Amino acid sequence: MFYNAKNKEISVNGFNMSYCEFGEGFPLILLPGLSDGITSVRGKALPLAYSYRELAKHFKCYMFSRRDSIPEGFTIDDMADDLHEVLTALSIENTHVLGVSQGGMVALRFCVKYPAMVDKLIIAVSASKVNNLIDTTINAWLNFAANSDYKSIFIDTAEKSYTEKKLKQFRPLYPLLYRIEKPKNLSRFIIQAKAILKFDTYNELEKIKNKTLIIGGSDDKIVGVDVSIEMSEKISGSELFIYEGLGHAAYEEAKDFNERVIRFLTK
Repeated sequence: MFYNAKNKEISVNGFNMSYCEFGEGFPLILLPGLSDGITSVRGKALPLAYSYRELAKHFKCYMFSRRDSIPEGFTIDDMADDLHEVLTALSIENTHVLGVSQGGMVALRFCVKYPAMVDKLIIAVSASKVNNLIDTTINAWLNFAANSDYKSIFIDTAEKSYTEKKLKQFRPLYPLLYRIEKPKNLSRFIIQAKAILKFDTYNELEKIKNKTLIIGGSDDKIVGVDVSIEMSEKISGSELFIYEGLGHAAYEEAKDFNERVIRFLTK
């Protein structure tokens, strides 16, 4: 099996959660963004292990979805508590945590609430509170979702995330790609998107004493770049790196993203 890739599920305290694991070594938790509301990690261990194969050479990677059945009103704080419950059940007492976009928000709350469980923290293309750009973007997606218009969510997300160079490759594939990933319904996405609109942990960032790396994109059209700078100013001793010319998908487009993560986690 490629890097020991395994699809797994766990039931704890009345909820179920899907996750994938691959690699060997010190644990590294990977938390995906709002795309988890469209399609979870269930059954994706092999492609994920391939995508993160450089990380798998150094760490035992775990990528967790949010819980399978998400109740109305579920918050980022609740998602952080779920992660704590699952890691406790898996006997993972200390780990690195890498959160992307909404996953970064979950990672921030997890680190604020359960700092002893976090060795090093990486926050990529994320924010500690909602700004006007995030509010406008999420509400537009919620309006699309209210009309079951996944196609518009897919296209708008892609157009706001990738560079023009990458979009020229993707655009001809839009009709195929959005049909492949189209969910049965958007209820899970809607609940997770609403959770973002209520999120604000900015005034608690100073509680984070863990070694932290913050990564942003200068052309991020979903959360902006200022949010990364704000977090670095509030988290004492944190490192900041901004990918010039890249946007919200910097973690995909930057060829050295995984290498940068490994350097930070192993130094």
